[in-house]
Amino acid sequence: MPMMNAQTYEESLRRLNLVVYLFGKRLTTVVDEPIIRPSMNAVAATYDLAHRPEYADIMTATSHITGMSINRFCHIHQSTDDLVKKSKMGRLLGAYTACCFQRCVGMDALNALSITTYDIDKKKGTDYNRRFLDYLRYVQENDLVCDGAMTDPKGDRGLPPHRQPDPDAFMHVVEEKKDGIVVRGAKAHQTGAVNSHEVIVMPTLSLKKEDADWAISFALPSDARGITYIIGRQSSDTRKREEGTIDRGNRAFGGHEALIVFDDVFVPWERVFMYKEFEFAGDLVERFASYHRQSYACKVGVGDILIGAAQTIARFNGTDSTSHIRDKIIEMNHLNETLYCGCIACASEGSRQPSGTYCVDTLLANVHKQNVTRFPYEIARLAQDIAGGLLATLPSEQDFRSSEVGGWVQKYFRARSDVPTEHRMRILRLIENITMGSAAVGYLTESMHGAGSPQAQRIMISRLVDMERKQKRAKELCGIIDET
Repeated sequence: MPMMNAQTYEESLRRLNLVVYLFGKRLTTVVDEPIIRPSMNAVAATYDLAHRPEYADIMTATSHITGMSINRFCHIHQSTDDLVKKSKMGRLLGAYTACCFQRCVGMDALNALSITTYDIDKKKGTDYNRRFLDYLRYVQENDLVCDGAMTDPKGDRGLPPHRQPDPDAFMHVVEEKKDGIVVRGAKAHQTGAVNSHEVIVMPTLSLKKEDADWAISFALPSDARGITYIIGRQSSDTRKREEGTIDRGNRAFGGHEALIVFDDVFVPWERVFMYKEFEFAGDLVERFASYHRQSYACKVGVGDILIGAAQTIARFNGTDSTSHIRDKIIEMNHLNETLYCGCIACASEGSRQPSGTYCVDTLLANVHKQNVTRFPYEIARLAQDIAGGLLATLPSEQDFRSSEVGGWVQKYFRARSDVPTEHRMRILRLIENITMGSAAVGYLTESMHGAGSPQAQRIMISRLVDMERKQKRAKELCGIIDET
């Protein structure tokens, strides 16, 4: 089956029978809902660009199991070159959509499972890797979007899964059958969930023997019986339902998050990739996290757009030639390119795992993500500084179009005589969208909490840095031979 394009992708979503709730009501159509449609457009861009010859080297790859050309989001990394191209793809799409394009999580889940299922089989004599490869072939041949579902609601953070007052706070097995298992629980903060064909579930943290019932990984069609989606709210989300495009900021693209509820959902054995192998839960989490921390190359692409918008509004305001504005633009570029250095470095230093899959350098991936928790916030602050207070006080497009007051909006919010007021309004709304509006979820909140909190990366950095070697060499250089 050939790779899908944007149109066939949309048609594939229309065939799904999803149970989706928004503002307390079940949606009769997901694809055409204005609040969700921009996020679907962003995913569609991952299909669109894969068919453009100029992006083929970045957006496509050769499957190691079929030899066919596939979308890179369905690919298992076979070299450090693959890892580097993944980072380049993230920046490309981030700059193309100026938002989260949602497919990275599924790609990272596939690659983490390709390693972990192999390792479990080697130690336990199971056949998870064969099941996984069969599933991977299905995903690749049908060019599917996979939602990587890792984050559990967690309940009381001070208690492990088996001690929770409500055991459903973590996804767990409630019944074992001859032909599969029945699971219950939920996955929170699921980016682009209703734009996906498949849901890949993974444990959310390292587990002990007492938590074996929570050590599960599996994949299901996104419209499997018993799965319900509850769409999360975002700042300014209802602007997408309004007439006009100025107040949206980003006219075409956007994102969404959802809570996915699994209410006694049946999973056939062929779709189960981990079942009570608690000692491997931490390995799967760590590998996924490493891959996904690399994936924040997308924030570099969004940063490219925000920097371009800041330079544009400076020109529209008539301030682009002042020294302090030029210096702020330089700083924004410096921070953004530093982020790019991190994602390229952890990819370039990646290594081959026993399964044959290449994984990023875990230490550098965590250093990269630690920077992502900080630099986009500073880039956003500088963009808001350059834009000025009108960013937060600009009247609506309806006022701008009004026969009664529109003339005043036109008159008093014009800056340079050669720049239409509407152009100034549009670029301000784009900056607002990325730094304060619905896209800020993807650019800022995801930068902070996506792929783990800042503290999670600091823990990994402290664990992975070889401090003993650093101290040993320092003492050798200054002549400390025998420390007592």
